[in-house]
Amino acid sequence: MDSRVERTAGGANVGPRMNAVVLDRFGGVGELSSRQIPLPVLGDDDVLIRVEFAGVGSWDAFERTGGYDGLFGVASTFPYVLGWDAAGTVAAVGRDVTRFEVGERVYAASMPVPRGGFYAEYGVVAAEFVARVPDRLPAEQAGAMAWDAVTALSGLDLLGLRPAQTLMVFGAGGGIGHLAVQLARHHGIRVLAVASGDDGVALARRLGADAVVDGRKDDVLAAAFEFAPDGLDAALVTAGGETAERSLRAIKNSGRIAWPNGVLPVPVTAPGAAVSYYDGDRSRAGTDRLNAIIEASSFEVHVARSFPLERAADAHRALNDHYVGKLALKVG
Repeated sequence: MDSRVERTAGGANVGPRMNAVVLDRFGGVGELSSRQIPLPVLGDDDVLIRVEFAGVGSWDAFERTGGYDGLFGVASTFPYVLGWDAAGTVAAVGRDVTRFEVGERVYAASMPVPRGGFYAEYGVVAAEFVARVPDRLPAEQAGAMAWDAVTALSGLDLLGLRPAQTLMVFGAGGGIGHLAVQLARHHGIRVLAVASGDDGVALARRLGADAVVDGRKDDVLAAAFEFAPDGLDAALVTAGGETAERSLRAIKNSGRIAWPNGVLPVPVTAPGAAVSYYDGDRSRAGTDRLNAIIEASSFEVHVARSFPLERAADAHRALNDHYVGKLALKVG
């Protein structure tokens, strides 16, 4: 971390600065711009992360347009830095933080409001939401993983399935979905993966799904009843819409459906099985459990494309293209 203090022409002190991609107002892709801004302020319970890779998600584009403005009870301030996921190394810790040492590899699930996100060389996060990167996981994968992985794991926790029970993962080629397939298989759950496109189908199959169908061209409902003639025990839905809603008829009325908050559109007609809307657990307990699974399995995060930080606008444009897995920014 560059701790030099600069002086402006008027003689005022200017603290350490970092490169970042910022918004000066909400809007389209063209509102993203690269420049230097002050480092975020480190609190007593915080960890300052030198970012190597940051995740890029569909929610970033929604946030860029102002979709979350005021939603978390905090006024938006500019320059505004996007980015909910990152991995890198510990640059500094607050005075009350004893769990991390400077230089350790870490990842985090954060929120850009109110202290700024990870489209920057440094990000500050409460230590509770910081975790060590498992030794076997590359930084690029760790940087794109956090929120999707804890959301997948929390959904499976909510469903409470036993080994050999059946689960449909709808959106199995996406960020949450391709991780959910792996976490479910690790627990011995039989997985029917519904993906989009040949690449999505191939990814879900490679990651261990017991059966895979293409939601764009296959009859998902027929495939579900072929997979589980008496009905599926549960579903984890990571992409909404008419096909998703229709496919939920394959879930037993006694079954359960996990639906992460933010996955749209929500069902127009309530399915027979109970639907639970939820958020991912990004606490230390959640990431400790996730890390234990990563260490004990062949878990991987599929990163479709990485972009340099200064090309964050291109990454946002790529969100509108078909891709499988995750997108990332290379920062450090």
